[in-house]
Amino acid sequence: MGLVWTALVAIAVAFAAWNGRMAEVTAAALESAGRAVTFAIGLAGVLALWLGLMKVAEEAGLVRALARAFRPVLARLFPSVPSDHPALGAIVMNVAANALGLGNAATPFGLEAMRRLEELNPHRGIASDAQAMLVAINTASVQIVPASVIALRAAAGSTAPAEILGPTLLASLCAVTAAALSARLLAPLFPPPATSSGAPADAPAPGGPD
Repeated sequence: MGLVWTALVAIAVAFAAWNGRMAEVTAAALESAGRAVTFAIGLAGVLALWLGLMKVAEEAGLVRALARAFRPVLARLFPSVPSDHPALGAIVMNVAANALGLGNAATPFGLEAMRRLEELNPHRGIASDAQAMLVAINTASVQIVPASVIALRAAAGSTAPAEILGPTLLASLCAVTAAALSARLLAPLFPPPATSSGAPADAPAPGGPD
């Protein structure tokens, strides 16, 4: 993204210089910088409010309640993960935190879940089906309370910044459904690597004890 933004700025400056409009570009840059500062200050206050409310909800047990609600669904999405394995608990907490817009709380749970899933992975260094599914549902996570977007709308002067709750929930449900189905349907197309004999790397050796 850094390269993309640098290229966009360089192209804009080059065309402005070519057309003799550097003065307009300089004025627009200064004006935008001033607006950015004002916007950032307003956004910080609104974000502090919403994140504070989410922290209260977390301490009140709302995240744990959502985790209990999500567990049956996630157990079906991750059939290879034992129900008593710590990985499933970390996945549940990650999804619940994401649903409440608690990105800072969701990140460590997601990292812990990926680490635990790697313990179950027979092909270390190659993403398992469960790890691919975790990435998919994190990329398109359910959003019950999109705190960041509400804060952005409030900072931009919206008179009803929270009116997006319904559409956001519907859109995120559609997105996570599509992501989970894609991960499940594409999994057979990428089987585990095979050994030189053609058998899966984690398959038992032929024969057995006499």
